[in-house]
Amino acid sequence: MRVINSFDGPVWPGDRSVVTIGAYDGLHRGHRAVIGQVVDRARERGCRSAVVTFDRHPASVVRPESAPRLLTTLERRLELFEQTGIDAVVVLPFDSHAATEEAEDFVRRVFVEALGVCAVVVGEDFHFGRERRGNVALLTEVGRLNDFTVLPLELQRSQGDGVISSTAIRKAIGAGDIDTAAMMLGRPVEVIGEVIGGDQRGRTIGFPTANIDVGEGHIVPADGVYAAICMRADGSEHACAVNIGRRPTFHAVADRSLVEAHLLDFDGDLYGERLSVQLVRRIRDERRFDGPDALIAQLSDDIAETRRATGVVGEPDRS
Repeated sequence: MRVINSFDGPVWPGDRSVVTIGAYDGLHRGHRAVIGQVVDRARERGCRSAVVTFDRHPASVVRPESAPRLLTTLERRLELFEQTGIDAVVVLPFDSHAATEEAEDFVRRVFVEALGVCAVVVGEDFHFGRERRGNVALLTEVGRLNDFTVLPLELQRSQGDGVISSTAIRKAIGAGDIDTAAMMLGRPVEVIGEVIGGDQRGRTIGFPTANIDVGEGHIVPADGVYAAICMRADGSEHACAVNIGRRPTFHAVADRSLVEAHLLDFDGDLYGERLSVQLVRRIRDERRFDGPDALIAQLSDDIAETRRATGVVGEPDRS
């Protein structure tokens, strides 16, 4: 898969392409359905296939005060795009200038002049460009003048007839409903970030944790304890018990929730590593305990439940 960050002329001189466009945060089942159509139509026509996306969520520029917390970083989106079979991803900078570009000008500059589109595949509710004026009708009109067709697709729906959307997934994750979120994503809910230093309190009570920095502006699941699988950069996988919360047993007040993962049957240094933690089951709410002994007893139960949920067997955890 080719990643294109800039262009000053045709990307594929002499070739045409089938394209889709969007923020594609989360790359959920609905997104994959659209991209699947792009890949299939491109193969049928002997064209290139491409996704046009942005280096940040457009809402972070257009309405920063209400911009959504992100499901995926750009790096993770590119990893997920590569799994779809798409030929190329065009990553455009989105700034104040981009926010004021007229939809017609954008289409001519990017779709027609750079990508030589023969077809554009989008969801039926698609909007883009200045003041969100761009929609299927506008695309269709510009297409008539520039020799490309528009293929609007019905939105994918989940069980219960709800529309699969990044917004709905964020809502489910924020409520701790990781089963519903995973169903819409088509994969487990994941928390990705770099392991940073903490207060070492987990180690003092026999349950060392990796403190994962998910980054500013990214969504964190509801506070609670989760069974999960931790994927390391070297490809190894480890069952882990994950606590997301403010650690009320030790802190009367905390300004934000932390993500802490205790890897079962693991003894090593994870500082500076990028971990992907895939949540398997929500075990319980976070709560305050009377002291370390009560917390340790509960953590032992949490680890036993994590083993059952992940299918990882072993000796009772005494690390």
